[in-house]
Amino acid sequence: MSAQRTERLLNLLIALLNSRYGLRRSELREKIYAGGAASDAAFGRMFERDKNDLRDFGFDVETVTDLGWSSDDPGTTRYRIGKESNRLPDVELTPDEWTVLLLASQLWEQAALGTAASNALRKLQAAGGLADVELPAGVQPRIKPAGQAFEDLVAAMHAQHAVRFRYLAGSTGREEERTVEPWGLGSRFGQWYLVGFDRGRGAKRFFRLSRFTSAVTILEREAFTPPAGFNMRAQLDSLPELPVSAAVVDVRSGKLLGLRKRAAGAAASADVDPDAAEVTETDAGWDRLTVPYRDAEVLGEELASYGPHVRVVAPAELSAAVQRRLANAAAFIDAPAPSYSFGHAGTGKRTRKRTSEDQLRRMLQLVPFLVRNQGLPIEEVADRFGVTRQELEDDLLILICSGLPQGYPDELLDIQWEEGHVFISQSMELNRPVRFTVDEACALLTGLETLNGLPELAEGSALESVTLKLMAAAGEEGLRAAALSGPEVGPGNSANLEVIRDAIESGSQLHLVYLSAQKDTLSERDVDPLRLYSLDNTWYFEAYCHSAAGLRNFRLDRIEDLTPTGKPASSGIQPDGGFPAKLFTPNDDDTLVTVQLTARGAGLADDYYAERTAPLPDGGLVAEIRFGNTAWLPMFVAQHGGTARILEPEALAQASREWIGAALAQYKD
Repeated sequence: MSAQRTERLLNLLIALLNSRYGLRRSELREKIYAGGAASDAAFGRMFERDKNDLRDFGFDVETVTDLGWSSDDPGTTRYRIGKESNRLPDVELTPDEWTVLLLASQLWEQAALGTAASNALRKLQAAGGLADVELPAGVQPRIKPAGQAFEDLVAAMHAQHAVRFRYLAGSTGREEERTVEPWGLGSRFGQWYLVGFDRGRGAKRFFRLSRFTSAVTILEREAFTPPAGFNMRAQLDSLPELPVSAAVVDVRSGKLLGLRKRAAGAAASADVDPDAAEVTETDAGWDRLTVPYRDAEVLGEELASYGPHVRVVAPAELSAAVQRRLANAAAFIDAPAPSYSFGHAGTGKRTRKRTSEDQLRRMLQLVPFLVRNQGLPIEEVADRFGVTRQELEDDLLILICSGLPQGYPDELLDIQWEEGHVFISQSMELNRPVRFTVDEACALLTGLETLNGLPELAEGSALESVTLKLMAAAGEEGLRAAALSGPEVGPGNSANLEVIRDAIESGSQLHLVYLSAQKDTLSERDVDPLRLYSLDNTWYFEAYCHSAAGLRNFRLDRIEDLTPTGKPASSGIQPDGGFPAKLFTPNDDDTLVTVQLTARGAGLADDYYAERTAPLPDGGLVAEIRFGNTAWLPMFVAQHGGTARILEPEALAQASREWIGAALAQYKD
């Protein structure tokens, strides 16, 4: 959409909203399309496209026909947009309900739905105002989607387009191309699943996103209609959990303490049969372990990261999964380096290129937001909308030139910002937010459903009441939100979580014995806990570590022992208060690493807070990321199996090449 078309759509919208009886086609052509359509046929095509665009933005154009009195007096068709039919109803929320809603919106930190959640919150603020609330201490759950495939599948599902991808079939072990109508996405058993109609097999199928072996291609010309009343959570309820299987692996002596712990735990609880596989004697310097697992692809990703420290003995499916990842990683490392250029410096999330559609959608949110929040500093408004001040001023310049066609000054939008504060005195019927899009309804309602896994929220009435209010406000779009189901966010070890939460609230110190997976060591530390947060059901806590003399993040499932010391927290350090809490905070003296990511792995740039990114023609990108500890980066490259590689420094690239080469050499016989 060109800038000229953006302005035309905005003026068409204002004209149709402010016409009580409607405007005839001749009036619209003369006042809105003057000079833009050379013929009646060209005007007709432009007008039909514009009506469809307005419908995509949440406005339905009504057609009103007046019948003529005779054959000499033909009927007259007029067009208008009802002032109330497309608007988000006023939603009055209590402070407790706003608290729950803020938590739900922040679940989608770096996913595509994160932007939709922010848009939905702005609409609610414009419709009913935002109460001054604080998030509860120690509760910052987040959803970690399954990479770029999740983003693409959500887009295809909501637009109702078929998709194509390569898939490793669990029944045959073969990699096959699938064309699927995506009905729903959901998380269960720690895995994301796609449910849809497999056109090649002519039936409904479940697909684990961990078994996708290619990027997702959206077939924009192939539409479908999902089953009526489709509910992803109900679909997942019918899905049996994968049975526990036994993996036999050889591990270098003294290495991989975490894997040894799981093997010892399985043996103690008799979860697996140590004689489940026929194996040979081990070599000197190696220990044989029997490790329980449910999904060969998930365990294969972990074992591939261990490189030459582990080799899979059985089953063959797991060995193949590890070798495939290592081989793909080796091939990617040896591929020619791409040409790239960082267009501009600056920190922040990877963002897609903004379009004119994004600008118009933002302007339609901006007007009601300004009506509700008069006099805000322009920098704060820009920050609220995630744009620069220059981008915001570009929006405002278009808005103040928009209004009724050939109208008087008081029939134009009236916005002032010369003194650094933004005021609006004439909104031209754009003062009410448009109803939720499917993405926006899905982001908030799925987030609220996910919060049911937190006992302290599920027990209160605010979660239920705000869900009912949003369902009523969202209407049909709210019903379509049932196509997405979030993961369980409840912690696996609630006892440790309660100890940490009590210590945060009382300002007390804790002593812990902690397993560091990157360093493969156990350590004892005294820490001052600051806050708790999660990614899916993996919980972390941020604390000041007295041993490291700095802030550190600890996974709850890697804590071997946790006890209060009886001492008050003494560091005086406070969390920065920002959301979300980061798994690590890059420092200026960290090593700057240049990483190439394929289209499948592009989301890693967000996960590791890339400072700069450069897009590549194939959908991948090159990212600059700071790492405090680079020794584990060969593990990172191996784990991601051909979707990530190190370009610079060369020493790190060579280290990952050697790591993966040594791991592959173990399987040559």
